[in-house]
Amino acid sequence: MYYVDMPNADEIGTLNLMRSDACISIYLPTTPLGRESKQSRTHLNTLFKQAISHLEKTGYDKRQHIQALQDQFADLLADDEFWEHQANSLAILATPESLRTYRLANKLTDIVEVSDRFHLKPLLRAITFSHSAHILALSENAVRLIELSPDVPPRVVEVPNLPSDAADATNKLVDKDFKGSGHRPSGQNHKAYLANYARKVNAALRPVLMHSHQPLLLAATQPLAALFRSLSSTAVLPDIIAGNPEHLSETQLATAARPLLDAHYAQIIADFHQLFDSRTGQSRTTTDISSAARLATFGGIEQLLVDIDGVINGFVDDETGEVLFDNESDAMNYGIVDEITCRALRTGAKVMAVRKQDIPGGHDLAVIARYPI
Repeated sequence: MYYVDMPNADEIGTLNLMRSDACISIYLPTTPLGRESKQSRTHLNTLFKQAISHLEKTGYDKRQHIQALQDQFADLLADDEFWEHQANSLAILATPESLRTYRLANKLTDIVEVSDRFHLKPLLRAITFSHSAHILALSENAVRLIELSPDVPPRVVEVPNLPSDAADATNKLVDKDFKGSGHRPSGQNHKAYLANYARKVNAALRPVLMHSHQPLLLAATQPLAALFRSLSSTAVLPDIIAGNPEHLSETQLATAARPLLDAHYAQIIADFHQLFDSRTGQSRTTTDISSAARLATFGGIEQLLVDIDGVINGFVDDETGEVLFDNESDAMNYGIVDEITCRALRTGAKVMAVRKQDIPGGHDLAVIARYPI
């Protein structure tokens, strides 16, 4: 079983406002296989000791706070039920007063950061391109909603009131035409018959998908695919999984969906680049960290791409956004790009954490501003 509890963008922005003399951020790879959790626990204990060492090197001498942190981590390490239910990575954000955990679908490498605030960019990475989606396998004779997640088998989602097929959606009128002569509807009657089916499917899916941030992929043949797309209250990705979905297993549908999902993500980045080029001519872009920090502080960022891996240490003034760079990581400074990212989130910017090669010019960040700079 696979357990994920990722924060949303608003929660990440709120977490960035927390301040403490000792904010510990730890990210580590884990495994959904509960029987292999012992190695993850041992590894976490090692990373936690590194965090305490960072604190002590800066002269942090509040022994009661260190003891409180040690007690919280000891409780976490001893929680057998928690370690039985994991995903691919684990994020731990701790202060002497609290400890939060997030189980993440994507695979992260080890990160240990200690400062007066949390290091949150890896969480944004987890929600930018989650490699998860819903697949609607729709045909006249069957319908399934399938949840696609990274690195785990796809599963069929139980949807209340979902018709089993077109005949079920039309009260078994498939065997009668409008004259009751006992034939399947044809022409315009058949199109109306399928449209009614699509409406019933859409109505059943709406409460299940209305709060989902996952894209919806469609596996269907024409004309049913076009009918559902025109009637759907949920946005459907433009590319369709080819073939009659009745003949495809959940695993086959998931395999067919992944390149379409990759293409969707690539298009999002391409759209950013196109808009970045356009806004550059209007003096509304920058790849300069100092300029980005000022814009983020005063709510001037509309869209932002940030490098998911790099960490540039230093400080950003809370009032002016002025940046002070620091060459070495310690328990006093923090990731500047991480801070810019969270300030942008809190002012409603669209933020995406990507690979450095996906950022214009290969910089650490790229900004599209709300107004000329």
